[in-house]
Amino acid sequence: MVAGEDVSYEPVSVKDVLAEMKDTAELLIDLSYSAVLLSSDEIAEEVLVLEERMDVLHLQARMSLLMAARNPEDAEALAPVLGMVGAAEKISDAAGDIAKVVLEDIGLPSAMRATLPEAIETLVRTTVGPDSAYAGETLGDLNLETATGVRIIAIRRAGEWLLNPTAGTTLRTDDVLLARGPEDGIAAVFAATTGKEYEPPSPPESGIEDLERAVDSIVLMKNMSELAVDLAYGAVLFDSEAVAEEVLELEAEVDALQSRFEAWTLRAAGRVEEPVQLRGLVHLARSTEVISDAALEISEGVLRGLGTHPVVAAAVEESDEVIVRERVAAGSPLAGSTLGDLEVKTETGMRVIAVRRPSDQPTGKHRTDWELSPGPETGIEAGDVLIAKGTRSGAERLAAMAGE
Repeated sequence: MVAGEDVSYEPVSVKDVLAEMKDTAELLIDLSYSAVLLSSDEIAEEVLVLEERMDVLHLQARMSLLMAARNPEDAEALAPVLGMVGAAEKISDAAGDIAKVVLEDIGLPSAMRATLPEAIETLVRTTVGPDSAYAGETLGDLNLETATGVRIIAIRRAGEWLLNPTAGTTLRTDDVLLARGPEDGIAAVFAATTGKEYEPPSPPESGIEDLERAVDSIVLMKNMSELAVDLAYGAVLFDSEAVAEEVLELEAEVDALQSRFEAWTLRAAGRVEEPVQLRGLVHLARSTEVISDAALEISEGVLRGLGTHPVVAAAVEESDEVIVRERVAAGSPLAGSTLGDLEVKTETGMRVIAVRRPSDQPTGKHRTDWELSPGPETGIEAGDVLIAKGTRSGAERLAAMAGE
C-alpha cells in the first residue's frame, strides 16, 4: 500500500464497496498487462491511480466488516468476505508491480511486445476533444461495439473513474476513454475522439529466440490468471463448488507454467548479452502468480463449504458485469457451429472469454484443454463449457442458446 489520502471510518455500504473492488480489480489486470505489452507509460500511470483508489476501498471494507462482527457466528460468516477483500487488494498490488515494470524501466526483452498480436486486443487511451462528434452522445447511440468492435471499458472524468460504462452513459468533452478492440476499430475511434490519426506501436522483431517459450508462458499465465479471477467471482455469485474447482485447476496450471518459465529463463540467461534485461520477465511471472493465488482466495470460502455471504453475492451480482458457465447441450444450435456463425456476442450481448473442452485426463491431473480468448471462428461442440461475461439479461439469452 502506498501513502495517499487520509481515510477514517464512515458508514458505507459493504455491498457497494465490494462491487467496486471487484470491478476495479478486473480493470487493473487488464490495464497493467496492456501497459507492458504496449510499453505505455500513460496506461501504467492510470494503473497506479486505480491502485490508490483500491487502497481506500480496502480500508473502508475492512473497517465496515470489523464493525459488523459482534459474535463468533458473525466472525465465521464474515471470514470469507475478509478473504475476498484481501484478495482484491493483492490483485491491485500485483497490477501496480506490473505497471512499474514500464514506469521504472525494469529490463524487459523486446520479445515480450512482439507477442502483442496473439496476447490481447489493442487497448488505447484517448481523450474526447471539443470538436469530437462523440461529445454529448451516449454509448448506446454511438453503438461502437457493433459498428467498430471497440468496447469502452472505462472512463475517467474530472479525476473520477466510471468502470464498465453502460449504453446510457453520455460522453463529455475531456473524458479520458480506455478503449479495447481490433486495431482498425481502435484507429476509427481514436480519430473520431481526437481528430488525429492513430499510430499503432510497432512490436520489434524478437531477437531472443531462447526466450520465446518463457515469453509465451507468461502470456498464457496472464490469460489463465485473468480467467481464474473471473471464475472466482462467478463461483461466489452462484455459490458453486464446481466453478470454484475450476479456479483450483487454473491456479495449479499457472503454478506449473511458472515452474517451466523459471527453467527456461535460467537457461536463456547464459545466452543473452545482458541478463539484467530479464528482470522484467521475472517481475511479470511473480505478479501473475500472485493474481492466480488471489483468485483461489476469493473462491476459498465456497471450496471449504462456508457458502457465500449474502452481501458478497449481492455485490457480485450488482457489479457491472456477471460471469456465467454454460454447458452446450447436444440439441443446442451452438453444437457444430462457431461463435461467429450464430453471432453469439451480438445476439446475447455476452462475451465468451473461454471455452473448456471435455477432458480425457483422469481426475486430479491438470487439464490443458482450455481455449482462452476465443474468436468468431472458434468451433463449439456439445459438451463444451462456455465461460462468458456480460449482463444478467444477456446471461439468460446465452443459457437459452446453449440449451436444447
